[in-house]
Amino acid sequence: MLLQIALRRKASALTALVTATAIALTPFSAARAQAKGPPVLRDTETEQLLREYTRPILRVAGLEKQNIQMVIINDGSFNAFVADGRRIFVNWGAILQSETPNQIIGVLAHETGHLAGGHLSKLREQLATAQTQMIIAMLLGAGAIAAGSTRSSSAGNNGLANAGAAAIAAPQEMIRRTLLSYQRQQEENADRAGVKFLTATQQSPKGMYETFKRFTSESLFASRGADPYLQSHPMPAERVAALQEFAGSSPYWNKKDDPALQLRHDMVRAKISAFMERPETVYRRYPQTNDSLPARYARAISTYLHGDLRSALSQIDALIQVQPNNPYFHEVRGQALLESGKPAEAIAPLRKAAALSNNAPLIEMLLGQALVGTDNKAYTDEAVRILRAAVAREPEAALGYTQLAMAYGRKGDYAEADLASAQAAYLRGDNKTARELATRAKTRFAVGTPGWVKADDIVAAKPPRN
Repeated sequence: MLLQIALRRKASALTALVTATAIALTPFSAARAQAKGPPVLRDTETEQLLREYTRPILRVAGLEKQNIQMVIINDGSFNAFVADGRRIFVNWGAILQSETPNQIIGVLAHETGHLAGGHLSKLREQLATAQTQMIIAMLLGAGAIAAGSTRSSSAGNNGLANAGAAAIAAPQEMIRRTLLSYQRQQEENADRAGVKFLTATQQSPKGMYETFKRFTSESLFASRGADPYLQSHPMPAERVAALQEFAGSSPYWNKKDDPALQLRHDMVRAKISAFMERPETVYRRYPQTNDSLPARYARAISTYLHGDLRSALSQIDALIQVQPNNPYFHEVRGQALLESGKPAEAIAPLRKAAALSNNAPLIEMLLGQALVGTDNKAYTDEAVRILRAAVAREPEAALGYTQLAMAYGRKGDYAEADLASAQAAYLRGDNKTARELATRAKTRFAVGTPGWVKADDIVAAKPPRN
């Protein structure tokens, strides 16, 4: 877990910087297009795979009923972290760079170790204690400086003032080292817990070891000469040596990933590469000479994203012939058509994708968007029904509320349209617009009705926590 501690030498400025914003909920392609957009990516296929990776680990960790969410961050670096007790954040770069399921599962097991150990709440307690200690030290030091200044002005002696400055600096440094030592211990505890969870689920801890070993090789030069007592994580070589010692004894050390799971993992990596990397990079990873299903998937997506719709559809149709019941092939076909300005043609593949995915809400939102985008009023009632079901299961999806507002507007139901628009604005973080639309919606609903109550809640609400 990347958890940085900023210790500023002012009494009011000791803070833990753990940032992970989750605002917009959009498909890979839409998020990719937002140059200044929020950092969260949404994709049904990827999220489903991550949930399957974490489900058995959360079960043995006693967290199965905690509704832990997987959140994909729009960042190409290898990182995963927890910033609260209900979400595990994973950079898309971590998934892409994990060559086997076991490697990313090992990272997720480590993060689950932080959750199971309550490390964030314990760290907050340590920070609160440290802040109190720092304030006391600064007050005592400031008193000594003041006394020293008074005496030096009358006697020409600044000894007490210097002692006061030392009284401020020394405790701050001690507190900082104590906090960092505490955090290093948390990381080691999370490693051990992760190995324990993997063993309990009959999975190999080798992937976790391989990942940290790779980081050791990459960071050895950077950490050369570093003070181990000023590091927030254990020193790389020490950490990997300790991990190898207790992970290597696992009876499942040499257990391989199931080939079917490896294929799904490779398909998701191909999809991420196609959506998030430049086309020349995609074609280097997946050249035409590579006829594997993941390579064909990556090239098909990259082709549609960069302008050749006819060729892309031909490639996607070839994938569907191989796996006709793969919902994500139908989804990407519908998405390609929708984003190419052909919403009517996108409806059929998106219907198929929704049916095959057990009505996955993000896919239903794309279907609703296609229905609304046709400008055919015959689809309006169906769009409302589908979008209402989708946002009921994904209540933080701004995209669903935006499309729902358009569908209600087409029906002439302006009260519901204003309410849905207010909900979308609220989820985007545009609180001013959300309150204005909700206020207008209240005038259109009868007082006390469910719509009026929802609108009133938005008017009175504080900004959503992410």
